[in-house]
Amino acid sequence: MAVFKVEGGHRLCGELIPQGAKNEALQILSAVLLTPDRVVVHNVPDILDVNKLIEMLVDLGVKVELLPFASNSNISKSYAFSAKDINLDFVRSEEFRRKSAALRGSVMLTGPMLARFGFAYMPKPGGDKIGRRRLDTHLIGFEKLGAELNFEQGSSYFEVKSKGLKGCYMLLDEASVTGTANIVMAAVLAEGKTTIYNAACEPYLQQLCKMLNRMGAKISGIGSNLLTIEGVKELGGTDHKILPDMIEVGSFIGLAAMTGSEITIKNVAYDELGIIPAQFRRLGITVERRGDDIYIPTHEHYEIESFMDGSIMTIADAPWPGLTPDLLSVLLVVAVQAKGSVLIHQKMFESRLFFVDKLIDMGAQIILCDPHRATIIGHNREFCLRGTRMVSPDIRAGIALLIAAMSARGVSVIENIEQIDRGYQEIDKRLNAIGAKIERV
Repeated sequence: MAVFKVEGGHRLCGELIPQGAKNEALQILSAVLLTPDRVVVHNVPDILDVNKLIEMLVDLGVKVELLPFASNSNISKSYAFSAKDINLDFVRSEEFRRKSAALRGSVMLTGPMLARFGFAYMPKPGGDKIGRRRLDTHLIGFEKLGAELNFEQGSSYFEVKSKGLKGCYMLLDEASVTGTANIVMAAVLAEGKTTIYNAACEPYLQQLCKMLNRMGAKISGIGSNLLTIEGVKELGGTDHKILPDMIEVGSFIGLAAMTGSEITIKNVAYDELGIIPAQFRRLGITVERRGDDIYIPTHEHYEIESFMDGSIMTIADAPWPGLTPDLLSVLLVVAVQAKGSVLIHQKMFESRLFFVDKLIDMGAQIILCDPHRATIIGHNREFCLRGTRMVSPDIRAGIALLIAAMSARGVSVIENIEQIDRGYQEIDKRLNAIGAKIERV
C-alpha cells in the first residue's frame, strides 16, 4: 500500500483547477442506465470511486468510449455511454455483489435498474468508515413506488423488484442526497405523478434533475425540497457537464490559509458554492471572488469570529443550503492555526471526528467533547505542528491530515492514502506543481 511522505513548512504559490465533482459524477453515471441512447458526460474526475463505477457499468454491458475533452485541464475526462444491451445476468452474479459492496456509490445503480428492467440488487455498500449510513430512505421510497423488497439474513444484499412502478406522494424521513437521487431516477419512468417532499436540493441533485429533463423526463421544483415528477415511458440521450467539485474547492481554500500560501482556484462555479465561502470567512480567511475564480492571499494570521452576543463560534453541518458535512474535517484542521476558538459540530456521522487524535499528537489543542463535537483552541501560529506518522480513515479526514502535514515542522507519513485517492485526483502531483513537497512511496 502506498503512503505519502510530506515535508511540511513549504508555502505554495500558483493556480489550482478543481476536478469534476465526485458526488455528482456518481449520480450522473448511474443515470446512463435509464436509456439505451448515447449519453455524453464531460468533466468526469479521474478518481478511484468514479473509475470503479465506470468499471461496473462496463461489466453490465454499457459501451463506454473515452472522448477528447476540450479543456486546458487534463484532470477530468469526457465519456460517451451507451446502455443499449445490458447483461442482466451480471447483476445476479457474485462478482457484482462483491464490487458493489466495495463502493458506496453503487447504491445509485438500483433506481435506474429498477425503473428500466424491473429488478435490482443492492448490497450493503462500502466506502468511508465514518459511522452508520443507512439505506432506509432509498428502500422505503422504492416500496412507496410499488417495489417489493426481499432481504435474506446472511446474504448482505437487498433484492428489489417490480412489475411496474407507480407514482405516489412521499415524505422522506431525511433529506438524503443519494436517497433522493435514487428515488428520482426510479420515478422518472414510473406511471403517473410522484411527489417527493423533504427532498435533498444540493446543486449536484439539481444537476441530475436538469440532465434527466433534457433526456425527456418531466421534473419540476428543481432546487427546492418539493419535487414533482410526471412519469414518462422512455428517456433519450443527452450531453452533460459535471460541476467543479465544491469539496475540493473548499479543501484548497483551507490548504492555502493553513500553509500561508497565495493561491488562485480557477473556474469554481462560484454561484453553486452556497455557504462555503462564508464559512471560511468566519474563520478569518480572506476569500476573494474574481469572476468565477477564487483568490486566497497569504495569511500570516487569521482570526475566528464570535457570534454577535460574544459567544464562541459554532460551525455545524446541515442539509443544503446549509454546510456540507464533507468540509467539516477541513474547517476543523484549519482552525488549529487560527486565533480564537471554535466548536465544530458534526451532526450526521458519529465517527467522522475520530481522526482528531492524530492532530492532537501533532500538537493541536482540540477537545473531543463527544463523537459529534470538537472544540478547537487555535495556536495563532505561535506553535507549529510536529510531523508524525498517521493513517487516513476516510477521504475527508485524509485531506485534512494532508493539510496538517503540509503546515507542520518536519516530515509526516500518511498511510492508507487510497482513501484520499478515492476523492482527490493526483493530489500530490497537483500540489507539488505549485510548491508542495509530497512524495508517494
